[in-house]
Amino acid sequence: MCGIVGYTGTAPVRDILLEGLRKLEYRGYDSAGIAVETNDKISIVRRVGKVEELAKAVEDWDVTSTCGIGHTRWATHGRPTEPNAHPHSDCSGKIAVVHNGIIENFVQLRDLLESEGHVFKSETDTEIVAHLIEKYYDGDLIDALARTTEVLQGAYGLAVMHVDHPGEIAVTRKDSPIVVGLSEGDEPAALVASDIVAIMDFTRDVVFLEDGQFALLQPTRIDYFSAPGEPVELETMHIDWDAEDAERGGFPDFMLKEIYEQPRAVRDTISGAVKNGYVLFDNLALDDDDIDAIDNVYIIGCGTSYHAGLVARDLIERWARIPTTVEVASEFRYRNPIVSSSTLVIAISQSGETADTLAAVRIARSKGARVFAITNCVGSRITRESDGTLYVKANMEISVAATKSFLAQISCLALIAMFLGQKKGRLTTRQVKSLYYELRETPAQIEDILQDTSVIEEAAKEVAKAHSVMYVGRGIGSPICKEGALKLKEISYLHAEAYPAGELKHGPIALLDENVPVVAVVTESPTRMQTLSNVQEILARGSRVVAVASEGDQEVADIADYVFYIPRIADWCTAITASVPLQLFARYIALERGCDVDKPRNLAKSVTVE
Repeated sequence: MCGIVGYTGTAPVRDILLEGLRKLEYRGYDSAGIAVETNDKISIVRRVGKVEELAKAVEDWDVTSTCGIGHTRWATHGRPTEPNAHPHSDCSGKIAVVHNGIIENFVQLRDLLESEGHVFKSETDTEIVAHLIEKYYDGDLIDALARTTEVLQGAYGLAVMHVDHPGEIAVTRKDSPIVVGLSEGDEPAALVASDIVAIMDFTRDVVFLEDGQFALLQPTRIDYFSAPGEPVELETMHIDWDAEDAERGGFPDFMLKEIYEQPRAVRDTISGAVKNGYVLFDNLALDDDDIDAIDNVYIIGCGTSYHAGLVARDLIERWARIPTTVEVASEFRYRNPIVSSSTLVIAISQSGETADTLAAVRIARSKGARVFAITNCVGSRITRESDGTLYVKANMEISVAATKSFLAQISCLALIAMFLGQKKGRLTTRQVKSLYYELRETPAQIEDILQDTSVIEEAAKEVAKAHSVMYVGRGIGSPICKEGALKLKEISYLHAEAYPAGELKHGPIALLDENVPVVAVVTESPTRMQTLSNVQEILARGSRVVAVASEGDQEVADIADYVFYIPRIADWCTAITASVPLQLFARYIALERGCDVDKPRNLAKSVTVE
């Protein structure tokens, strides 16, 4: 949830670290700091707030160091204060540490270290790492880091500097991402980060460390170790993302840019997936016998990924007739779920590093289940822990609120549902061709929706004054309402809840009055008339209604206060198209309320700790 960047090379390091931190700010922005080598010591500067506050603090810094580490923080242990910001140091001031993760036994370790005379300056779990390295250091930095990790419980990605090792950065990881790479050419350098985006300007050839591996970065080389004194060769991976994806490209914020990139994200995800009426997957590692044995499906994810799973349940049961359960990964991992070798588990994680989802994957595989991963990040942890991987091709998503990755996930899951339906003999090649044709229509329809957003903006100005908003829908519209409500909560801080429309009379309707507007998804579907009846009930309680409806639906227009029209399409495809106006709606409300849509408070893009 925090961002780590490090550089050792020949160029001045300050601006390199700051730029890397800006690109990692989506992972946390409570505070930020950097540590650099200066005249046989390590200088540390930290500031509360976003990276720009740190940049101001070091603007006139007369430092020409070429080695340093940086960190942007999302607080887990200790408030967002300057003493709690990273990097942290030891008693001697010779060591600097940045950390992503949570040390679960830090209280016991801190008590032990204090009893040995160590003095702490912060409330964080990270500071114990610096003191442990100080305790174990005997001239070998990798050895001290390894001995430190032996006593740590929890998750960590660590980057460490030591005064006695100028120009070197030692790194390791456990359940928290670390990527390293070498930049060659006129200014050779070695770099480390918690996300490839921070170092893409320097290199596209990188190594993703596995748990328990160590790397020692020097300006012209990186040495890898499985343990101290045990060098190992690791595979280099080439990343072909476009660096321009990390820039706003003329849009006022990343969220709007990413909303407008959704047609491309869907097109790229589904392109070439069906040939001659057959769904083709290269990376599933399942033969026909494996698929024949599948008699139930579990879908696990968190947040937006969970909502994509709810859509997938409808499609898998509709087309493949396989019983499907969807569960929040953080709940799945602490139950004793009934899964076996006949269970297919589909694990969805935008980052591929979501801690709860990874834990759920391990549990599922330990019980013999086959696991498909769906992720946006090549080389991420989930791809290495699953039996097969399907990549959504949304490219970089910087804004904390997921948009294009959500639609790409739904598109990918729709292909899986078609694949299973075909393999189970429930769908013919003609039916697959027809469904694929419908799916291929959605990018153009998203583009149509984005042509005119004036009604959405007008409705947002009115709803932004409310204190609570309710979302209702039926069938495939129900998870879309959940996602719409989540978007509104995330970026506008306006309370919102979503319910199946049929549940209104079972409690939620008691909340409705003129102060609680309702967003209703009333698209073409078998339950459209029932949802219209629910809208009439809502209006009778005095609530204003904002409806998402199919183009030309006059019946909805006659009763709703505002209507967001989407093109007419197969009902299952509205999971994709109806999401777009709700994303824009949340964004406009957030802007009306003066919120930062890309970096909402208390949230981080990638949740890599429990």
